[in-house]
Amino acid sequence: MNTARKSAVQTVVNREVVSPRLAGTKVSDYYASNVFTDTAMREYLSDDAYKAVRGAIKNGTKISREIADAVAAGMKSWAMNKGATSYTHWFQPLTGLTAEKHDMFFMPKGDGAMEVFGGDALVQQEPDASSFPSGGIRATFEARGYTAWDPGSPAFIMEIGDGKTLCIPTIFISYTGESLDYKAPLLKASHFLEEAALPVVHMFDKEATRVTATLGWEQEYFLIDEALFYQRPDLMFAGRTLLGAAPQKGQQFEDHYFGSIPERVYAYMLDLETECHKLGIPVRTRHNEVAPAQFECAPMFEEVNVAVDHNSLLMDLMDRIARRHKLRVLLHEKPFAGINGSGKHNNWSMGTDTGKNLLSPGKTPKNNILFLTFFVNVIKAVNEYADLLRASIASANNDHRLGANEAPPAIISVFTGSYMSDVLNEIEKRVAKGKYDELTNANLKLDIHNKIPDVMLDNTDRNRTSPFAFTGNKFEFRAVGSSANCALPMTIMNAIVGKQLIAFRKEVESLVKAGETKEGAIMRVLRQYISDSKRVMFEGDGYSDAWAKEAKKRGLSNVKTTPYALEFYNTKKAKEVLVDTGIYTARELEARVEILHHSYTLKIDTEARILADLAINHIIPCSLDYMSKLMANVKAMKEVGIPATSAKAQKEMAAEIALHVNAIKTLVDKMNDAIAKAHHGKSTSDHSKNYCDKVKPFFEQIRSHVDALEGMIDDNLWAMPKYREMLFIR
Repeated sequence: MNTARKSAVQTVVNREVVSPRLAGTKVSDYYASNVFTDTAMREYLSDDAYKAVRGAIKNGTKISREIADAVAAGMKSWAMNKGATSYTHWFQPLTGLTAEKHDMFFMPKGDGAMEVFGGDALVQQEPDASSFPSGGIRATFEARGYTAWDPGSPAFIMEIGDGKTLCIPTIFISYTGESLDYKAPLLKASHFLEEAALPVVHMFDKEATRVTATLGWEQEYFLIDEALFYQRPDLMFAGRTLLGAAPQKGQQFEDHYFGSIPERVYAYMLDLETECHKLGIPVRTRHNEVAPAQFECAPMFEEVNVAVDHNSLLMDLMDRIARRHKLRVLLHEKPFAGINGSGKHNNWSMGTDTGKNLLSPGKTPKNNILFLTFFVNVIKAVNEYADLLRASIASANNDHRLGANEAPPAIISVFTGSYMSDVLNEIEKRVAKGKYDELTNANLKLDIHNKIPDVMLDNTDRNRTSPFAFTGNKFEFRAVGSSANCALPMTIMNAIVGKQLIAFRKEVESLVKAGETKEGAIMRVLRQYISDSKRVMFEGDGYSDAWAKEAKKRGLSNVKTTPYALEFYNTKKAKEVLVDTGIYTARELEARVEILHHSYTLKIDTEARILADLAINHIIPCSLDYMSKLMANVKAMKEVGIPATSAKAQKEMAAEIALHVNAIKTLVDKMNDAIAKAHHGKSTSDHSKNYCDKVKPFFEQIRSHVDALEGMIDDNLWAMPKYREMLFIR
């Protein structure tokens, strides 16, 4: 084995498990201990300040600067009592990462210093807006931008080593007021959904005063040892393996899924959960995922704004804590070819302040008109705006995963399950006959054995191949990528459902004015929506070729690459639901599309350059080295009189290596030429499409030759860690 690779493997084998810091301690003893919770606010804020913050959270009322001073004073006291010495506005720019600039509490005073933190510092700060992606909204010489406090997401204390910093969740806007982050549009979309949903809720529940979108994400990820990670430049800089032959054993035995968790990984998970719980992230689930070295964690549901913040925070924690355990987290959607990639399933629902989950069917879903109203309207929204949902999950990373026989396809469809499908069919038939009476309902239970308690069936099965599936009391948007910020797909989800609910209310009110009963009008409109949306409802295998053909007949899009999926943002329908509603300005939407195209171009360009370096400077040299050894062996055999026929295998292997080496060099040269020409074009859209169509195709061509060489070259000469080592040595 190559010396560096052998050393890395030996390091992994000799690793000791790092003991979790709070193993065995009750979570309730420290849960949310680093969060400025409602309890902490009651303790540290005056009554007026507390009521003002609660009013901002519940009703969106503005907080005056005088009250902000009082809130800042209380927040500072709480944070300093926890050991914090600095503060930062924590925000989510369009890099896809989080950002922060730390300031100390202290200010010099005379010969000493004092701790200062006022309302101005709490409410607003000024990071450099030109240094973040803006899509042309900000030029380099137009640097001013603002972060503004979001009271709806609680402040928290981040512990990094022995340091503690008060983090204040904020939005990020330009000097001219355009949003430059993921959070501001999400807040607008959530408000838009609430304003649209509340009048519909009032058809059934007059007591409700709020409707909130909720989110529960499931985060999939890979873990590998850092010694192996550092031997793979592609993992270090691209987050995925651009080269690598499939191991003799992958996931074909299906023995990793839900299997016993390796000890080092278990220790990492416990530490991660501890840090999550201290920050109020309600993570409750951990398990092995399908692919070797792949795992998952998931929290309880939260209000969508807080859930998005918590997921962004989690991804930061995952990386930091993995380093403590000498591991590296891979959040790329497809870090290893030939095995499952990673998603971030977004479980979305809506609830009222009167305790109703609007997507909970209850015991009799056929007769639950409130549930049916929201259930059918969500399906109708997906039918109308499927292309926008596809655009919301588009990225260079996710292109490798969607439709790769392990993840939902790029075709957006809705799975309801056989039971709910029957409910919708029955509604359609009965309402068509003018019957609005109660529908029959069957008990859902499974009788297995007289010693086993009844297994109560859910009102829907699961369909892992569906990108948008109803899973009992929520819809699971399974197509979201593991490295994505949840805010964008949730912004689109809130927007399209809000738009659809407005249309629904108008149609019902029109029928009522025409003399129809309220229940009759609702059921008549729902029946029409069910009929209209049948093209997007699919209960079968989303991986199959038959579905791709059927989807095409139904008029559903199947756009497999990001540059073309992003074009959906430029349609009239997209602008009606995103711009006309005030969620984005036309300039903001255009800027985001520019950023997404540019990000795709940068990603493919980076991968192409890494691939060229690996091929020319790593793969070809060791291949030529082994070919030289083969030829030297042939020569030595000839010198001692061994017949040439005995060296046939060596000659054939040397010739085959030479063919692969020549092919790699030729393809790399062609790819470099394609890179040089890819920036020809008038727009960022042209550039990204050039990289997609003319540069990216070389990746698999080059890889096929490299992976063939990996199966031929002496293991002692192959420098980079192989799949078998990265996936199976822990």
